[in-house]
Amino acid sequence: MVKTLSFKAEVPPNRELKISLPSDVPVGPAEIVITVAPESGIPDRTLGDLSRSEFLGMYRDRSDAEDVEAFARRLRKDAWSRLE
Repeated sequence: MVKTLSFKAEVPPNRELKISLPSDVPVGPAEIVITVAPESGIPDRTLGDLSRSEFLGMYRDRSDAEDVEAFARRLRKDAWSRLE
């Protein structure tokens, strides 16, 4: 079972945090991931923002990609295979 918990915290000068987990979190090995980002630095974007961005339709006018959907799929597949 994967359980995702999200906490907001103020990092004190000594950089020590104490985290109390809810009682429904199973006991045993766990992987804890901490993401540090200024609260104001997290963009608040919507699907509408994406649809108005330059990214949607960016391959539309490519002369080397007749089937734009297949071209984009191949680019994503190649990118993911490099990560493996």
